[in-house]
Amino acid sequence: MSKDDFWNKSPLGLSLKRMAHDTRLTLSVAYENRRGLPDIFNERISASNHHEALVFIHDDVWIDDYFLADHVIEGLKSYDVIGLAGNRRRIQNQPTWLYINDEFTLGDETNLSGSVAHAAHPFGAIVFYGSVPAECELLDGVFLAAKKSTLIDNEILFDPIFDFHFYDMDFCRSARMKKLRLGTWPICITHQGSGTFEGAHWHDKYLMYREKWEE
Repeated sequence: MSKDDFWNKSPLGLSLKRMAHDTRLTLSVAYENRRGLPDIFNERISASNHHEALVFIHDDVWIDDYFLADHVIEGLKSYDVIGLAGNRRRIQNQPTWLYINDEFTLGDETNLSGSVAHAAHPFGAIVFYGSVPAECELLDGVFLAAKKSTLIDNEILFDPIFDFHFYDMDFCRSARMKKLRLGTWPICITHQGSGTFEGAHWHDKYLMYREKWEE
């Protein structure tokens, strides 16, 4: 989106305008972006500024929680990386945090955690996956937060080869390899999109992901 369209039409832009009273929120928006998400996210991790708590978020997200900053800060006292939905377990060849194979079979629901609303408008219908907070192996990439210092100290970045798919899976596994704690946290959003788990590009990235992690 252009700058004007982002602020006047996108769920995230409209949400942030509503939250303009919270001066703790410092924004970095990739207008008219054609680069992969890791390139955008890594710039913020490596940026030479004093911002400690980083939130990586999609533009098709309504922020329903106007205590966002408080809840992120609180969540990062308990976990090194927080998300809104995730899986307590990871198995071999698992393609997403929610599904256990590329036929999109749901795993054991007792391993799931989090809740995310879905709709084209704010305050959509809530999908409850499981109790929150909970320590997880994998988190949904629609919303991730971490302390910059934690990521830098542990040399953790998003892998640019996973431009729009598997960047979150890879990031979570990299964090877990460094013994970081991942967990879900109660933060309210409505996701306008539903995720894309099909198509040639997705399958190409799935093969690259499996090759990287030797699965």
